Amino acid sequence: QVQLGESGGGLVQAGGSLRLTCAASGRTFSGYTMGWFRQAPGKEREFVAAINRDGFTNYEDSVKGRFTISRDNAKFTVYLQMNSLKPEDTAVYYCAARQGGIVTSNIRYQYWGQGTQVTVSS
Repeated sequence: QVQLGESGGGLVQAGGSLRLTCAASGRTFSGYTMGWFRQAPGKEREFVAAINRDGFTNYEDSVKGRFTISRDNAKFTVYLQMNSLKPEDTAVYYCAARQGGIVTSNIRYQYWGQGTQVTVSS
């Protein structure tokens, strides 16, 4: 079992940066693929980025070159560094975990955090 908790969201102007943090509990954290998803009002939850246990990463096209996912297994933590933020990045951001490789479908992640709000003003 893995429990997840996000932090680091907030209000930022377009072009600014934020770093989201997901703290995890569970002795087998290093074996999980970790993902970030986001959900804007009236829209479905969408994949943002993921990192597997070996450090391989995958990104949604609109965030490539702007967002970076990383993990620190010793600290049971995964990060999402978000640069050059745009108003369309505004959403609730969720951390998720799954046993297995990287996938982009949210239904294949078993564990979820409560989410953190990111608002980008124009």
